[in-house]
Amino acid sequence: MDYITLAILVSFSHMLGVTTAAPLPVEAMKMKNKVKRMAEQLVVRLNLNIQVPASVTLTPPTDQLDGLSSVVALLDGYNGLISDSLNISQVKTDISSLKGYLVQWKQVHCNDTKSRTKPSASVPLQRLQSQRAFNLTVSIEALMRVKELLGQLLGNMDQLEKC
Repeated sequence: MDYITLAILVSFSHMLGVTTAAPLPVEAMKMKNKVKRMAEQLVVRLNLNIQVPASVTLTPPTDQLDGLSSVVALLDGYNGLISDSLNISQVKTDISSLKGYLVQWKQVHCNDTKSRTKPSASVPLQRLQSQRAFNLTVSIEALMRVKELLGQLLGNMDQLEKC
């Protein structure tokens, strides 16, 4: 095999690898539309089911979204902090469904090794996880953080394109 043929084969294999690593724009748009619909529905459900006094606010810092992996990790972490005693099983199911859809998308479309490492928990999530003894308070804040997270995600859907 001569050098020219080898160079062509290497270039072709690189092009093939690059085109299969990133999702097609049409697929990414479909995913974003579905996530947008699921997130908006979840925000509506949160607004209907969670009555938080206006005086209760979240203290900074807010969760920083750094791609699909961070969204999945935050949804999973906050969902685990929401107490079943609040009788909002549909909210928890919706959070799980959104997370599950994103995990499935990630498994199919994110094939780099960097995306396989689990991101570290955010500061607000870590703080809540350390305060589990205060079940109701932690659950309410976790629900508020999910709502905030969904608002950030809806404002910047491009975060989902980063694995």
